[in-house]
Amino acid sequence: MIRDVHSETMPRAEIEQLQLERLQAMLNRLYSEVSYYRSLLDSVDLPPTELRSLRQLGRLPFTRKETLRENYPYGLFAVPLREIVRIQASSGTTGQPVVTGYTRNDIKHWTELVARAFFAAAVTKEDVVQFGLDYGLFSGGLGFHYGAEDIGATVIPASTFNPQAQLDIMRHYKTTALVCVPTYVLRLLQTAQDQNFPPQELSLRTVVLTGEPWPEGIRDKIAHGFHAEAFDVYGVSEVMGPGISSECEARNGLHISEDHFIAEILDPATDEVLPDGEQGELVLTTITKEAFPLLRFRTGDLTVLDRRPCTCGRTTARMRKVAGRVDNAVFVQGKTILPSQVEQILQSVEGVKPRFQIVVDKSGTAEELRLRVEMDKRMFSDEMRVLTELKRRIERRIEEVLGVVATVLLVEPASLQGEQAKVKVIDRNNPAGTEGR
Repeated sequence: MIRDVHSETMPRAEIEQLQLERLQAMLNRLYSEVSYYRSLLDSVDLPPTELRSLRQLGRLPFTRKETLRENYPYGLFAVPLREIVRIQASSGTTGQPVVTGYTRNDIKHWTELVARAFFAAAVTKEDVVQFGLDYGLFSGGLGFHYGAEDIGATVIPASTFNPQAQLDIMRHYKTTALVCVPTYVLRLLQTAQDQNFPPQELSLRTVVLTGEPWPEGIRDKIAHGFHAEAFDVYGVSEVMGPGISSECEARNGLHISEDHFIAEILDPATDEVLPDGEQGELVLTTITKEAFPLLRFRTGDLTVLDRRPCTCGRTTARMRKVAGRVDNAVFVQGKTILPSQVEQILQSVEGVKPRFQIVVDKSGTAEELRLRVEMDKRMFSDEMRVLTELKRRIERRIEEVLGVVATVLLVEPASLQGEQAKVKVIDRNNPAGTEGR
């Protein structure tokens, strides 16, 4: 495959015109072929033929994961089963599995988008690409595999071999690019460290991570342990799989393939569309999917959009690395707060990761945020002055970084066992529902 530079460097006006045309075609297809969406579109009194601007997208209803489960297995397919060439599904560990289907054209588009992700990570036909991904119903393995073959790279489908076997393959077969989930690359690094494995014995130069959010610190670990660069590739099983967006060499956000997806950011508390630069829930609309098109699908992932052109020359919108999940967030004082953000702040103040609990107390129109922080030996002092200064430092840092006012309570060691990163919401306006996550 030759890189499709035009699709990634179109002027903003051209991108939006293409999106509108494809959205109109997709809505017509949904209305005529999927009874669920036909009823949904009728309920908002916006026939597909009357949608003439992307600004009208906000009038259209959302699709939630619960909807996909309720229509299990084929209720939302927009083509007959005879036109489906592949079926994949989620694990179903949290409920009914979500089944997705692909036409031959869907597979072609998916392959092209994964190839884009490889090009962005400077992986070419000269590379030997090793996959440490599951090749079952999980959409990652096959999606990446097809994309790597499409660019002409040599592919090693090592799948879920144990870490030792993966390292042996990397060394003997001269692997130059590795694709796996973040937690697995950490296992590989630990195995290499335990064996005093010298990274200079490897040909590895690129690691592509997918499937899970991961902190920036992993880049440094990969650079130190494998002498390789790490790139993030984002996907959602229900929408397509990996390749929806990916990092380029600038690594200043993940470029969204806007010729195939329309991205929005919502305030999870109000469902209002947020402007670029504000964090909220990522919502995706597919505009080229044939088998399983989705209208305003709520991913549950928290991120930020940036539509300014990138230094790499691409003009497509970028999304910041996923910060966390909406269902792990708390909404207070008009802000979205994640336990992971609080953990990072506490570590930056004292260099440790103490156990903590976020407490939101709602009474009338007031919302009080309290943070209970368990002290350990490195934080402990019997001088009230020292403890008071520590409390104030944390409070100042919370306000500087998160933009909310919090009251910090330093509590005794071992008093928060099992409470780490737990959120408790006390709603005095609704006594029946006082306990949160």
